[in-house]
Amino acid sequence: MGIVIESEVWEPKPSLYIFLLCSSLFSLILLPYFTKNSNRTTGLFDPSGVPASFLRFQRSFLLIYSLVSVMEGLGSVFGEFEYASHGISREQIVLSLCVGSAASLLIGSLLGILGDLIGQKKVCLLFCVLHLFVGIWKRLTMHPCVWVASICLAVASSIFSFGFETWMVAEHEKLGHRQDFLSDTFWLMAFSESASHIGSQVLANWLADSSNEQRFDFPSTAVIFLATICLIYVTREWKESPNVSSIRSYKMSFSTIILGDKRVWLLAWAQACLQFSIMVIWILWAPTVVADGREVKLGMIYPCFMGARMLGSTAVPWFTGGPSPVRSEDYLLFAFIVNAIVLSIVAYDYQEIGVLVTLFCVFHACVGLILPSLARLRTMYVPNELRGGMINLSTAPANAAMVFVLIQGGYHRNFGNATIMAFAAFGLFSAAGCMHVLKKWGKQPHQNWHKL
Repeated sequence: MGIVIESEVWEPKPSLYIFLLCSSLFSLILLPYFTKNSNRTTGLFDPSGVPASFLRFQRSFLLIYSLVSVMEGLGSVFGEFEYASHGISREQIVLSLCVGSAASLLIGSLLGILGDLIGQKKVCLLFCVLHLFVGIWKRLTMHPCVWVASICLAVASSIFSFGFETWMVAEHEKLGHRQDFLSDTFWLMAFSESASHIGSQVLANWLADSSNEQRFDFPSTAVIFLATICLIYVTREWKESPNVSSIRSYKMSFSTIILGDKRVWLLAWAQACLQFSIMVIWILWAPTVVADGREVKLGMIYPCFMGARMLGSTAVPWFTGGPSPVRSEDYLLFAFIVNAIVLSIVAYDYQEIGVLVTLFCVFHACVGLILPSLARLRTMYVPNELRGGMINLSTAPANAAMVFVLIQGGYHRNFGNATIMAFAAFGLFSAAGCMHVLKKWGKQPHQNWHKL
């Protein structure tokens, strides 16, 4: 008589989703009652005291930013499963990722400087055009060239990392809005981006399952629709903010203010280490969770990560405008250390699935806290007309490290996933050291950051 052993497929408990959602809502709702200046927070619950012109500007920007975040998320929902459906081998997938990272390094690094010179509006339009092109390409071709799609999406991701933020900051200053309101917009950007990524996954899975046969090209229709809307809106509603200076004067300013300021180098290195760790987690979290043949519903776990990032972003106003305001460098130091410890545990200690998911949620919660805080520090130390180039300077080392890791670890398999995780953890420890040094050197921003 044979014995049948039933295998259990692991998935997060519904209580985890409820906890993350309720925690985020409570953080937002209780914030005005526990901050010294409730009218400074966001204007979401108490718009009195916040200029109506600023609220219109902020909400209009967050709406379009949420739409482009959905577009960005739709391109990476299925990942290697979409490639495998077109008969692409693992080696070709790894090579496509290498090509994409190289495109971000070579092309994306120049787009930040180009955006500073010609205006970020044109660069943001290019982001929409690239997604529109890839969406149409996938709809017209049953087996699209994976390298073309990888290059276009990688360049679009590079634009997403700096273009919209840089345009918003420049336009915010041009319209004369108060500088301290920027901090609120930064964490709301991180919050809406995470929520939009959850929405993109729900939308992509619904579109892929809308027919009897799963079709990965159906979400491309949504990308085409969203890209068209964003193109029309940005073209009609956004104003240009080009840098009127010449290339020579821009080069001199960049060399003096960006390359000549050690504090900016510390900030750039911290951003690079964070970006590299995010890319490592994006590639390795699924193989780590399903190690040893464990059966897991991966599609149910990713929303937990984004929910944790939403929760982490709501902590920013509590630190900066709560009952006891804390300097960004202080809490960033501990956030980087926590993330480094998380990756160290994952790299060197075998864990059960529940523990791994918890650790990855902690990592993403810290990411939600760090990203808007680094944007706030950039506003303090980097002039608006050099912001795009500075952000690209920050992401270039991360992309270069990613190309190396993909070639040596993914293609040639010279080292394992644990080594890559440890490499990312070491970078995060060094980022924490950068925050410590930045705190010691003091804050001397190029423009005053007014506090209420």
